[in-house]
Amino acid sequence: MDASSSPSSSEEGLKQELDDLQRQLNKKLRFEESVRSIHFLLRDRYASASPSLRKQFYTVVCRVATVLKTRYTATGFWLAGLHLFEEAERLVSNAAEKEHLKSCIAQAKEELNEVDNPPTEEPQNNGNRGYLFEGHLTVDPEPPQPQWLVQQNLMSAFASIVAGESSRGPGENNDAAATADLMQELINSLDSVIPEILEVDGAPPRAPPASKEVVAKLPVIVLTEEVLNKLGPEPECCICKENLVVGDKMQELPCKHTFHPPCLKPWLDEHNSCPICRHELPTDDHRYESWKEREKEAEEERKGAENAVRGGEYMYV
Repeated sequence: MDASSSPSSSEEGLKQELDDLQRQLNKKLRFEESVRSIHFLLRDRYASASPSLRKQFYTVVCRVATVLKTRYTATGFWLAGLHLFEEAERLVSNAAEKEHLKSCIAQAKEELNEVDNPPTEEPQNNGNRGYLFEGHLTVDPEPPQPQWLVQQNLMSAFASIVAGESSRGPGENNDAAATADLMQELINSLDSVIPEILEVDGAPPRAPPASKEVVAKLPVIVLTEEVLNKLGPEPECCICKENLVVGDKMQELPCKHTFHPPCLKPWLDEHNSCPICRHELPTDDHRYESWKEREKEAEEERKGAENAVRGGEYMYV
Protein backbone atom coordinates (compact mmCIF):
# COMPACT_ATOMS: atom_id res chain seq x y z
CA MET A 1 0.00 0.00 0.00
CA ASP A 2 1.32 3.42 -0.94
CA ALA A 3 1.49 5.69 2.10
CA SER A 4 0.80 8.73 -0.10
CA SER A 5 -2.81 7.54 -0.57
CA SER A 6 -5.45 8.09 2.11
CA PRO A 7 -4.47 5.89 5.10
CA SER A 8 -6.97 3.53 6.70
CA SER A 9 -9.10 5.11 9.40
CA SER A 10 -8.71 2.11 11.71
CA GLU A 11 -5.59 1.39 13.73
CA GLU A 12 -5.71 -2.23 12.59
CA GLY A 13 -5.45 -1.07 9.00
CA LEU A 14 -2.51 1.18 9.91
CA LYS A 15 -0.77 -1.64 11.77
CA GLN A 16 -1.12 -3.84 8.70
CA GLU A 17 0.29 -1.05 6.55
CA LEU A 18 3.31 -0.73 8.86
CA ASP A 19 3.82 -4.50 8.72
CA ASP A 20 3.82 -4.36 4.91
CA LEU A 21 6.30 -1.47 4.89
CA GLN A 22 8.59 -3.28 7.33
CA ARG A 23 8.67 -6.30 5.00
CA GLN A 24 9.46 -4.03 2.05
CA LEU A 25 12.57 -2.80 3.89
CA ASN A 26 14.15 -6.16 3.02
CA LYS A 27 13.94 -5.34 -0.71
CA LYS A 28 16.71 -2.98 -1.73
CA LEU A 29 14.76 -1.44 -4.59
CA ARG A 30 11.85 -0.61 -2.24
CA PHE A 31 13.90 0.46 0.80
CA GLU A 32 14.15 4.21 0.23
CA GLU A 33 10.51 4.51 -0.84
CA SER A 34 9.40 2.46 2.20
CA VAL A 35 11.39 4.67 4.60
CA ARG A 36 9.76 7.80 3.16
CA SER A 37 6.33 6.17 3.53
CA ILE A 38 7.04 5.29 7.17
CA HIS A 39 8.19 8.90 7.70
CA PHE A 40 4.92 10.18 6.19
CA LEU A 41 2.78 7.94 8.44
CA LEU A 42 4.86 8.75 11.52
CA ARG A 43 4.47 12.48 11.00
CA ASP A 44 0.70 12.31 10.41
CA ARG A 45 -0.49 9.52 12.68
CA TYR A 46 1.90 9.12 15.64
CA ALA A 47 0.48 11.95 17.79
CA SER A 48 -3.02 10.43 17.80
CA ALA A 49 -1.90 6.77 17.93
CA SER A 50 -2.56 4.37 20.81
CA PRO A 51 0.36 3.15 22.97
CA SER A 52 0.49 -0.19 21.10
CA LEU A 53 0.58 1.55 17.72
CA ARG A 54 3.27 3.95 18.94
CA LYS A 55 5.31 0.93 20.00
CA GLN A 56 4.94 -0.54 16.52
CA PHE A 57 6.06 2.73 14.96
CA TYR A 58 9.20 2.64 17.15
CA THR A 59 9.86 -1.01 16.25
CA VAL A 60 9.67 -0.25 12.52
CA VAL A 61 11.98 2.76 12.88
CA CYS A 62 14.50 0.58 14.76
CA ARG A 63 14.27 -1.98 11.97
CA VAL A 64 15.24 0.76 9.49
CA ALA A 65 18.33 1.49 11.62
CA THR A 66 19.28 -2.18 11.73
CA VAL A 67 18.92 -2.65 7.96
CA LEU A 68 21.04 0.46 7.35
CA LYS A 69 23.80 -0.83 9.64
CA THR A 70 23.83 -4.38 8.33
CA ARG A 71 22.77 -4.30 4.66
CA TYR A 72 22.34 -1.05 2.72
CA THR A 73 24.95 1.72 2.92
CA ALA A 74 24.12 4.01 -0.02
CA THR A 75 24.11 7.74 0.78
CA GLY A 76 20.47 8.16 -0.26
CA PHE A 77 19.40 5.39 2.11
CA TRP A 78 21.27 6.94 5.05
CA LEU A 79 19.80 10.36 4.26
CA ALA A 80 16.25 8.97 4.24
CA GLY A 81 17.01 7.16 7.49
CA LEU A 82 18.38 10.32 9.11
CA HIS A 83 15.20 12.28 8.35
CA LEU A 84 13.10 9.42 9.76
CA PHE A 85 15.19 9.17 12.95
CA GLU A 86 15.02 12.92 13.52
CA GLU A 87 11.23 12.95 13.11
CA ALA A 88 10.83 9.96 15.44
CA GLU A 89 13.15 11.46 18.08
CA ARG A 90 11.08 14.66 18.00
CA LEU A 91 7.82 12.77 18.56
CA VAL A 92 8.62 10.04 21.11
CA SER A 93 8.39 10.76 24.83
CA ASN A 94 9.88 7.57 26.27
CA ALA A 95 13.37 8.42 27.56
CA ALA A 96 14.99 5.14 26.51
CA GLU A 97 13.49 5.32 23.01
CA LYS A 98 14.59 8.95 22.64
CA GLU A 99 18.14 8.07 23.68
CA HIS A 100 18.34 5.18 21.22
CA LEU A 101 17.06 7.37 18.40
CA LYS A 102 19.68 10.00 19.22
CA SER A 103 22.36 7.34 18.75
CA CYS A 104 20.77 6.41 15.39
CA ILE A 105 20.87 10.07 14.34
CA ALA A 106 24.52 10.36 15.39
CA GLN A 107 25.51 7.28 13.42
CA ALA A 108 23.63 8.43 10.30
CA LYS A 109 25.33 11.83 10.46
CA GLU A 110 28.70 10.15 10.92
CA GLU A 111 28.13 7.95 7.86
CA LEU A 112 27.01 10.91 5.74
CA ASN A 113 29.91 13.05 6.94
CA GLU A 114 32.40 10.35 5.91
CA VAL A 115 30.87 10.36 2.42
CA ASP A 116 30.92 14.16 2.12
CA ASN A 117 34.43 14.51 3.58
CA PRO A 118 36.52 11.50 2.60
CA PRO A 119 39.90 11.33 4.33
CA THR A 120 42.64 12.96 2.27
CA GLU A 121 46.15 11.64 2.20
CA GLU A 122 48.44 14.05 3.98
CA PRO A 123 51.41 15.28 1.94
CA GLN A 124 54.57 13.39 2.70
CA ASN A 125 57.30 15.24 4.50
CA ASN A 126 60.55 13.60 3.50
CA GLY A 127 62.29 15.29 6.40
CA ASN A 128 60.09 13.31 8.86
CA ARG A 129 60.11 9.98 7.03
CA GLY A 130 61.90 6.97 8.41
CA TYR A 131 63.40 6.21 11.83
CA LEU A 132 66.58 4.62 13.09
CA PHE A 133 66.21 0.86 13.64
CA GLU A 134 69.26 -1.31 14.48
CA GLY A 135 71.60 1.30 13.00
CA HIS A 136 69.71 1.71 9.71
CA LEU A 137 67.30 4.41 8.55
CA THR A 138 63.99 2.78 7.60
CA VAL A 139 61.81 3.82 4.68
CA ASP A 140 58.49 3.82 6.55
CA PRO A 141 57.58 6.20 9.41
CA GLU A 142 58.03 4.94 12.94
CA PRO A 143 54.93 3.02 14.11
CA PRO A 144 53.06 4.31 17.18
CA GLN A 145 54.14 2.90 20.53
CA PRO A 146 51.86 0.19 22.00
CA GLN A 147 49.60 1.38 24.79
CA TRP A 148 51.33 -0.74 27.43
CA LEU A 149 54.69 0.94 26.59
CA VAL A 150 53.14 4.43 26.75
CA GLN A 151 51.70 3.58 30.18
CA GLN A 152 55.02 2.14 31.39
CA ASN A 153 57.00 5.19 30.27
CA LEU A 154 54.53 7.59 31.89
CA MET A 155 54.58 5.72 35.20
CA SER A 156 58.39 5.45 35.19
CA ALA A 157 58.79 9.16 34.49
CA PHE A 158 56.29 10.06 37.21
CA ALA A 159 58.05 7.80 39.72
CA SER A 160 61.40 9.45 38.88
CA ILE A 161 59.99 12.96 39.44
CA VAL A 162 58.38 11.94 42.74
CA ALA A 163 61.67 10.41 43.90
CA GLY A 164 63.55 13.54 42.85
CA GLU A 165 61.09 15.81 44.67
CA SER A 166 61.47 13.86 47.91
CA SER A 167 65.30 13.97 47.76
CA ARG A 168 65.56 17.75 47.21
CA GLY A 169 66.13 20.12 50.05
CA PRO A 170 63.70 22.95 50.85
CA GLY A 171 65.95 25.56 49.22
CA GLU A 172 66.45 23.76 45.92
CA ASN A 173 64.53 24.70 42.78
CA ASN A 174 61.91 22.29 41.52
CA ASP A 175 61.08 21.71 37.86
CA ALA A 176 57.41 22.58 38.34
CA ALA A 177 56.70 22.89 34.61
CA ALA A 178 57.91 19.34 33.84
CA THR A 179 55.90 17.93 36.74
CA ALA A 180 52.77 19.78 35.64
CA ASP A 181 53.14 18.55 32.03
CA LEU A 182 53.57 14.98 33.15
CA MET A 183 50.61 15.19 35.49
CA GLN A 184 48.48 16.45 32.60
CA GLU A 185 49.59 13.49 30.45
CA LEU A 186 48.63 11.10 33.23
CA ILE A 187 45.22 12.76 33.61
CA ASN A 188 44.62 12.51 29.84
CA SER A 189 45.31 8.77 29.90
CA LEU A 190 43.63 7.84 33.20
CA ASP A 191 41.27 5.35 31.55
CA SER A 192 44.17 3.21 30.41
CA VAL A 193 46.63 3.86 33.23
CA ILE A 194 44.39 3.32 36.28
CA PRO A 195 43.80 -0.40 35.58
CA GLU A 196 47.58 -0.85 35.52
CA ILE A 197 47.96 0.96 38.86
CA LEU A 198 45.16 -0.96 40.55
CA GLU A 199 46.14 -4.37 39.19
CA VAL A 200 47.29 -6.58 42.09
CA ASP A 201 49.71 -9.47 41.86
CA GLY A 202 47.97 -12.71 40.91
CA ALA A 203 44.73 -11.05 39.87
CA PRO A 204 43.53 -11.82 36.33
CA PRO A 205 44.30 -8.87 34.01
CA ARG A 206 41.54 -7.23 32.01
CA ALA A 207 41.24 -8.80 28.55
CA PRO A 208 42.52 -6.51 25.76
CA PRO A 209 40.40 -6.04 22.60
CA ALA A 210 40.10 -9.01 20.28
CA SER A 211 42.70 -9.27 17.50
CA LYS A 212 41.61 -7.17 14.51
CA GLU A 213 42.87 -9.85 12.14
CA VAL A 214 40.89 -12.57 13.94
CA VAL A 215 37.70 -10.46 13.91
CA ALA A 216 38.13 -9.65 10.21
CA LYS A 217 38.33 -13.37 9.41
CA LEU A 218 35.16 -14.33 11.31
CA PRO A 219 32.71 -15.84 8.80
CA VAL A 220 29.68 -13.79 7.75
CA ILE A 221 26.47 -15.67 6.97
CA VAL A 222 23.17 -14.49 5.48
CA LEU A 223 20.12 -15.69 7.39
CA THR A 224 17.74 -17.98 5.52
CA GLU A 225 14.29 -19.19 6.51
CA GLU A 226 15.81 -22.54 7.50
CA VAL A 227 18.45 -20.96 9.75
CA LEU A 228 15.88 -18.67 11.38
CA ASN A 229 13.65 -21.64 12.20
CA LYS A 230 16.58 -23.34 13.95
CA LEU A 231 17.11 -20.23 16.10
CA GLY A 232 13.63 -20.60 17.62
CA PRO A 233 10.69 -18.18 17.94
CA GLU A 234 11.48 -14.45 17.66
CA PRO A 235 15.29 -14.76 17.35
CA GLU A 236 17.25 -11.59 18.04
CA CYS A 237 20.77 -10.18 18.00
CA CYS A 238 21.74 -10.41 21.69
CA ILE A 239 23.71 -7.15 21.52
CA CYS A 240 21.27 -4.71 19.89
CA LYS A 241 18.14 -6.78 20.77
CA GLU A 242 16.72 -6.32 17.26
CA ASN A 243 14.60 -9.18 15.90
CA LEU A 244 16.26 -11.08 13.07
CA VAL A 245 14.70 -11.55 9.64
CA VAL A 246 15.57 -13.40 6.46
CA GLY A 247 18.46 -11.68 4.65
CA ASP A 248 20.21 -10.27 7.74
CA LYS A 249 24.00 -10.58 7.66
CA MET A 250 25.41 -12.18 10.81
CA GLN A 251 28.99 -12.73 11.95
CA GLU A 252 29.73 -16.09 13.56
CA LEU A 253 32.10 -16.58 16.50
CA PRO A 254 34.05 -19.84 16.96
CA CYS A 255 31.44 -20.84 19.57
CA LYS A 256 28.83 -20.72 16.73
CA HIS A 257 26.84 -17.81 18.23
CA THR A 258 26.03 -15.10 15.68
CA PHE A 259 25.55 -11.30 15.86
CA HIS A 260 25.21 -8.32 13.52
CA PRO A 261 28.77 -7.39 12.36
CA PRO A 262 28.37 -3.67 13.32
CA CYS A 263 27.22 -4.77 16.79
CA LEU A 264 29.91 -7.39 17.34
CA LYS A 265 33.07 -5.38 16.65
CA PRO A 266 32.57 -2.66 19.32
CA TRP A 267 31.46 -5.35 21.78
CA LEU A 268 34.67 -7.34 21.20
CA ASP A 269 36.75 -4.14 21.51
CA GLU A 270 35.20 -3.54 24.94
CA HIS A 271 34.65 -7.04 26.32
CA ASN A 272 36.43 -9.54 24.00
CA SER A 273 34.06 -12.37 24.79
CA CYS A 274 30.86 -13.84 23.41
CA PRO A 275 27.86 -12.09 25.03
CA ILE A 276 26.17 -15.50 25.42
CA CYS A 277 28.80 -18.07 26.47
CA ARG A 278 31.80 -15.78 27.27
CA HIS A 279 34.08 -17.55 24.78
CA GLU A 280 37.19 -15.35 24.47
CA LEU A 281 38.98 -14.55 21.21
CA PRO A 282 42.77 -14.22 20.77
CA THR A 283 44.25 -10.73 21.20
CA ASP A 284 47.27 -8.90 19.79
CA ASP A 285 48.67 -8.42 23.30
CA HIS A 286 51.58 -10.91 23.65
CA ARG A 287 51.91 -10.28 27.38
CA TYR A 288 48.23 -11.13 27.97
CA GLU A 289 48.40 -14.21 25.73
CA SER A 290 51.47 -15.44 27.66
CA TRP A 291 49.58 -14.95 30.92
CA LYS A 292 46.66 -17.02 29.54
CA GLU A 293 49.06 -19.80 28.50
CA ARG A 294 50.66 -19.85 31.96
CA GLU A 295 47.23 -19.96 33.59
CA LYS A 296 46.22 -22.86 31.34
CA GLU A 297 49.34 -24.82 32.26
CA ALA A 298 48.86 -24.05 35.96
CA GLU A 299 45.24 -25.22 35.78
CA GLU A 300 46.32 -28.50 34.17
CA GLU A 301 48.90 -28.99 36.91
CA ARG A 302 46.28 -28.32 39.60
CA LYS A 303 43.92 -30.85 38.04
CA GLY A 304 46.74 -33.40 37.80
CA ALA A 305 47.59 -32.89 41.47
CA GLU A 306 43.93 -33.23 42.50
CA ASN A 307 43.60 -36.47 40.50
CA ALA A 308 46.76 -37.83 42.10
CA VAL A 309 45.41 -37.06 45.60
CA ARG A 310 42.08 -38.72 44.77
CA GLY A 311 43.93 -41.75 43.40
CA GLY A 312 45.91 -42.02 46.61
CA GLU A 313 42.73 -41.78 48.70
CA TYR A 314 41.09 -44.61 46.75
CA MET A 315 44.13 -46.84 47.41
CA TYR A 316 43.58 -46.56 51.16
CA VAL A 317 39.79 -46.96 51.17
